[in-house]
Amino acid sequence: MAIGAMLGVQLSNALSVGLIDAVGTAGTAWLRMCFGTLLLWLVARPRLSSVRLKDLPALLILGLATGFMSVFFLVAIGRIPLGTAVAIEFLGPLTVAGIAGRRLGALAWPALALVGVVLMTEPWHGEIDLVGVVFALASGACWGLYNVFTQRIGDRFSGISGLSLTIPIAAVFTGIIGLPQVVGGHLSAGVLFAAAGIALLTPVISFGLEMLALRRMNHTAFGTLLAIEPGFGVLVGLVVLGQAPHFVQLGGIALVVLAGAAAQRGSRRGPAPSLDPAVPVSADGG
Repeated sequence: MAIGAMLGVQLSNALSVGLIDAVGTAGTAWLRMCFGTLLLWLVARPRLSSVRLKDLPALLILGLATGFMSVFFLVAIGRIPLGTAVAIEFLGPLTVAGIAGRRLGALAWPALALVGVVLMTEPWHGEIDLVGVVFALASGACWGLYNVFTQRIGDRFSGISGLSLTIPIAAVFTGIIGLPQVVGGHLSAGVLFAAAGIALLTPVISFGLEMLALRRMNHTAFGTLLAIEPGFGVLVGLVVLGQAPHFVQLGGIALVVLAGAAAQRGSRRGPAPSLDPAVPVSADGG
């Protein structure tokens, strides 16, 4: 499930590049969240009555992190290659994993990943796009929050019911800047159809798989597989966008993957907490 989610996320990001020219980065993210909400509500049919007051902070934080993780990352890939953006973004969840490890030595792995990122961006050539790097880092911070709160919401709600509650929140938050871009952009039936198709891939399928996977693993165990996502980013960037990395950049990606895998050694999650009996089982059978 985790591997399928990673491939789906990177493929949807690559396919979103074509929409950015039409409706902007925030507009693209907002349309994805809106269609994602529609599709999820058709499948999961969440019951708002199942939401307790103490659930709201986690739902709001996860919705905010999900929405702006997408916005910031789409801005980044508009300026730097997909594989490089994923490697930089990966510093977020990797740092969270290091902190969760509660060992000072665990923070050495984010530092090693940072070396890999430097090799990928090659600042000594003077061609680095600092704006793209900053937005990739901002997306990474959101990604770290996303992993933490996805597990909490996944433990609280059955199946993808939690996702059907957080994606609408993400749509509301991203709509603040996304809606004006859509209205002022070049909206067409083709753009709407493409956005709906991408939304089916991410957030519906990919984020749903991540939430289900995180019910079976802790943050560090999930990060073991997550470590290969920069490699998936390079692969998808090469196949879909024609972005071919050279030797030094491949070495940087290898360091990021190595750091991510090493940071997660020996960590496994016990049985997922039992769902609150007051929360109804969703239509997806979770």
